[in-house]
Amino acid sequence: MWFSGIGIPISILGLVSQVPLQNQNPPEPTPASMVSTVDFSFKEGPDVFSPKDLVTLARPGTGVANSAGDLLIVPVSKYSLDDKKNHKSIFIAPIESTVQPLEIPLANGGDAFWLDYRTVAHAVDEGEGKDKVKTLYALSIKYETESSTTTLSTLDTSALIGKFPTASVGNFKFNSKSDYLVFSDNVFPDGDINAVKKHDEEWENRGDNAYVYDDTFERQWDTWVGPKRSSLFTVTLAKGPGGKWILGNEFVNPLNGTGHHTPVEPFGGTDDFDVSASHIAYTTKDPKLPPAWHTKQGVYIVDLEGKTKPKELTSGKQGATHGPVFSQKGDKVAWVELDEDGYESDRGKVVIYDLNKDVRFTLTQKWDRSAAELAFSPDDKVLYLTAGDIARIKVFALPVPPTPKSSTTHPDLSDEYSTPHALTSNGAAAAIQPLANGRLLFTSSSFTSPNDVFVIRGLSEDLDSVAVKKTKVEQLTKFTADALSSKSLSLGEDFWFDGAEKKIQGWILKPPGFKEGAKKKYPIVLLIHGGPQGAWEDQWSTRWNPNIFAQQGYFTVAINPTGSTTFGQELTDAIQKDWGGKPFVDMLNGWKYILDKYPEVDPDRAVAAGASWGGYAINWIQGHPEYGFGFKALFCHDGVFDAKYNGYSTDELFFFNHEWGGRPWDKEAQAVLEKYNPANFVSNWSTPQLIVHGSKDYRLPETDGIGAFHALQQLGVPTRLVIFPDENHWVLNHGNSLKWNFEVFRWFDKFVGGDK
Repeated sequence: MWFSGIGIPISILGLVSQVPLQNQNPPEPTPASMVSTVDFSFKEGPDVFSPKDLVTLARPGTGVANSAGDLLIVPVSKYSLDDKKNHKSIFIAPIESTVQPLEIPLANGGDAFWLDYRTVAHAVDEGEGKDKVKTLYALSIKYETESSTTTLSTLDTSALIGKFPTASVGNFKFNSKSDYLVFSDNVFPDGDINAVKKHDEEWENRGDNAYVYDDTFERQWDTWVGPKRSSLFTVTLAKGPGGKWILGNEFVNPLNGTGHHTPVEPFGGTDDFDVSASHIAYTTKDPKLPPAWHTKQGVYIVDLEGKTKPKELTSGKQGATHGPVFSQKGDKVAWVELDEDGYESDRGKVVIYDLNKDVRFTLTQKWDRSAAELAFSPDDKVLYLTAGDIARIKVFALPVPPTPKSSTTHPDLSDEYSTPHALTSNGAAAAIQPLANGRLLFTSSSFTSPNDVFVIRGLSEDLDSVAVKKTKVEQLTKFTADALSSKSLSLGEDFWFDGAEKKIQGWILKPPGFKEGAKKKYPIVLLIHGGPQGAWEDQWSTRWNPNIFAQQGYFTVAINPTGSTTFGQELTDAIQKDWGGKPFVDMLNGWKYILDKYPEVDPDRAVAAGASWGGYAINWIQGHPEYGFGFKALFCHDGVFDAKYNGYSTDELFFFNHEWGGRPWDKEAQAVLEKYNPANFVSNWSTPQLIVHGSKDYRLPETDGIGAFHALQQLGVPTRLVIFPDENHWVLNHGNSLKWNFEVFRWFDKFVGGDK
């Protein structure tokens, strides 16, 4: 999936400007810097949420409760424009009282996790150069609720627990029932974490800087693949004499010699494995298959000490797998499984493996949604999960049925066990954690807020509609409420219209102070998401944030056309081999719906933007003026220019092969490419376009952006190219993010700003 694509409308020179340019002598190129001599600046002020506010707003992570279920920990970072640094902290917050969260600044960053219900572990880099290692400390928390006044504080200074052999360890998971800490590191083929520094030095001093490959991946996402691969390690971690926490010095690699690598690159983390009192369950790519054109992953279980070989729990006939979790008793493992190898956006079904009975069965075979995260209730009678549903990511609950007599993908389940019950209705939920006493902790964001932590109360085994309605959702943290209180952010409004084959949903975010009846007052922007199997969802984004566009004065429209997720698998699948077809019927119908319904919008001040597949959409619209969108300018971020070339150059070849019907030279793919490759229609390009690309984008290499820029320049179309040498498919650096927003809104303003 090409994750970066979110389209932003950019104004065009008018419908007449989209006539084909073939048979014309191209004029001399017009430098983008000469399109307008008017200086540009963001709209800013106490009541405006500007790009600067987005960059400097606190960015909370996800909340994790302690074993007692009375405190939670949340990492938070906040960027300062003054010192150009990202300041990190952890917050300890109560779940059952209103006392203010306790902030613990982390001057040197690092990772934090619970050791027990009153102790937080903090892993931080120490040392310089080849002597740098990760050091683990313990921090005691004092939380008193006995007296009339509740207090929350740190008990003392950090106490040293121990040191790791390298500074690159991470993804810590600790199960207090086992006295083992599980973590990951990147190691050389010998799998020895203690030899990493020695091998690193040998690699750096090899006498050249060449990388040599005999198979794929040679590079992935934003990294040239070297000799090191990810693996899991275990080490003892327990209280010694006097209650002091002690880290062992024997680091065991239970995956050594298996060909298994987890977390799965490039985005894998703690969600790729789980730890019980005695075992690790993990997912890994099939080592026997070429990774660049296969997505197949297996789920395995191995003992913490690595004394036995890993046992596969999957059938061997699946596609990708994600998020394995143990039941509370450790007698079951559940995970999300896709059927089709080579298709990363297939429907994600819930599979359970009963370890005692050696039986595997699919739980959500009949449910037309894709599960994401899973967690068993404290008594193992209910499985909680998150899943996208109608452009939201909701928390669901499903009773765990009795284990069938034999393994099956189509168990005979009653309705009680086949359809999950939604416990939330809005926002984007993540990091679900069931707690005692009918509670479930989760983190959620929305169009109007970054992450905050919530708790659902009143849960029970009974999941009928009456019982679900009795549950209550309570917000526990408000990290950015004060900073956003005066900004009047749009909640987002759903709208529905007739698409190519189905009803299609979209979002509207109106500018602050929007006045009904004020004809042709507001410029309009169309945002086009990436993927293409993705969606505009009710969630916060630090990159493509729809409210930023609305706050800069644009009537903002974000449509979820054919190919979008969260609306059922049929709509998601329907874009295959049809990139330039049904999605554009959908978007054009939605565009006309908005222009007809909202006379306040000025169709002569329309712009559009997209990234990744959304960038493909921008380039496709360029070549098809007959659509009549009327955009006055366009913005393409890391988008597809020559789809055929991308079939050779992208890192994940399986994606192209699935979407285009084969490899670039296969007959079916060639026919689809002839029909839907943007590069085939360059002669029609005529709309001013901003192009942004990251040099470390290996999903869609920067030559796609450069190629589109060269084409537009030779056609004499006003164009600007912005290259970020150190960014990948996303723009992540805070300063670069601000520059990105400046270039985008400056470009729009040149063609539709002011009273134009």
